[in-house]
Amino acid sequence: IQIIPALGTHAPMTPSQIELMFGKELAAKSPDPFVVHNWREDVVTIGHAPAEMVSKATYGMVNEPWPAQLNKLVWEKRKRTQHPQNDGDRVRDDEPPPLVISVGQVVPHEVLGMANFNKNLFVGVGGLEAINLSHFIGAVHGMEKLMGRGQNPLRSILNYASENYLQDQLDLWYILTVMGSNEDTGEVEMKGLYIGKDVQCYDLACKLSLRVNFNLLPRAPKRMVVYLNEEYHSTWLGNKSIYRTRMAIRDGGELIVLAPWVETFGEDVRIDELIREVGYVGTPAIMKAMDENEDLKNNLSAVAHLIHGSSEGRFSITYCPGKLTRNEIESVGFRYAELSAMNQRYNIGTLKDGWNTEINEKGEEEEFYYISNPALGLWAVPSRFEEDASETSHLAEKQNGTKTIIAGNQEASGMSGGVGGWKKPPPT
Repeated sequence: IQIIPALGTHAPMTPSQIELMFGKELAAKSPDPFVVHNWREDVVTIGHAPAEMVSKATYGMVNEPWPAQLNKLVWEKRKRTQHPQNDGDRVRDDEPPPLVISVGQVVPHEVLGMANFNKNLFVGVGGLEAINLSHFIGAVHGMEKLMGRGQNPLRSILNYASENYLQDQLDLWYILTVMGSNEDTGEVEMKGLYIGKDVQCYDLACKLSLRVNFNLLPRAPKRMVVYLNEEYHSTWLGNKSIYRTRMAIRDGGELIVLAPWVETFGEDVRIDELIREVGYVGTPAIMKAMDENEDLKNNLSAVAHLIHGSSEGRFSITYCPGKLTRNEIESVGFRYAELSAMNQRYNIGTLKDGWNTEINEKGEEEEFYYISNPALGLWAVPSRFEEDASETSHLAEKQNGTKTIIAGNQEASGMSGGVGGWKKPPPT
């Protein structure tokens, strides 16, 4: 048995993390069954999704094929060797093919709409070029048009690669779970288990996850307040507060982010510099900056992060950081408020998750929606899912058919995407 944690370009798991996730018995097994995915050297390109599919997903901005990349160790598990070097490499017809099992949780996802299925392979144990381009495609297509939708143009690209390059080559089985909280105890438990070899088990898991993991609100809050605990020390991580709530907040509304531990923007020095240089200033401006900046072309994950970080002017974002200055926050497109003042206004010790009320300056009662940890779900209103997915986005309208040149020399950046604001937010 060999186990590859599907971490994409993230740092390898530590021994303690492996033991926590997989249990003591597997963690102590000898020889060590765990294989670190080296996205730089251990990846092979097994085919391409057509440029036409990429063009459709990006509204014509990117017109080049998407590379289907996979860890070599997985690809070696093909049902028969295509080009044996010697008799020892030849696979006999009576030998069963190696079994490949992909295990993971289906949950709403910011880039692919719903997590897991073939994402585990093409992103989790894929190559940097494919990973960064997929994040970029998801960003320019529009987060609101992807989240919570198991079928979308980006997922179609991955499905094409699965159907054409994996299904007939690997004895591949998917084990997909849907997890949710027990209504009585609050503890996390399995709500569904789906096992299969094709997209059907994924579709079924998506339908259940949409009911279990989405927090559908009866109305769109005018104001949402999100608290970031000590795990969030950067906007790269903390902007989860934005993309997990953007499908719920009212147009012209305000998102207030209480961020006592946030002290930087990026997780590494160069990404931090790019965020400070460009800012969360809306997709058209970010795309223009990418066309003019070679560093951004080489960091598509940073471009995706900046796009995810913009409200596109639909709502304003007020950041209340513990360790960043007003000038720093406002320079990247957020509004700024003093953390101490906001802590007095929104006392996290007394607030409850969900709807709360406060008395405004006119002495009137106003409601707002509070979230103590944005990692626990996605929040939306039903109307976001009733919109016609075929509608042209604001991005397509503003780009006017402009083509984007993607650099081939991609760089990796740790952690996953984030979200931001708008330089001139609309009045609330």
